[in-house]
Amino acid sequence: MIKNSIGAPMATASAVHILVKTEQEAEALKQKLAKGADFAVLAKKHSICPSGKKGGDLGEFRKGQMVKAFDQVVFTKPLYKIHGPVKTQFGYHLIKTLYRS
Repeated sequence: MIKNSIGAPMATASAVHILVKTEQEAEALKQKLAKGADFAVLAKKHSICPSGKKGGDLGEFRKGQMVKAFDQVVFTKPLYKIHGPVKTQFGYHLIKTLYRS
């Protein structure tokens, strides 16, 4: 667990995401995922984020490292569910939180 400067534990999480330019594209991908499509395969094929090359894997990060709308989903919504489209200044995200602590 990551700790802050005074030694208190900081909230961390791990998530995967797919970032696309339009809400319509995000919705179409979400429908494919609902029908059983592989998240990592879709991320590699469609995501405009560099993490797409790794199947959308963002690794572990601390609360506050991501933009507010993204953080809100990762740190409050149910794990393992696909959330979105979530609009940020980067585009539209489909987000699946893998764990948080």
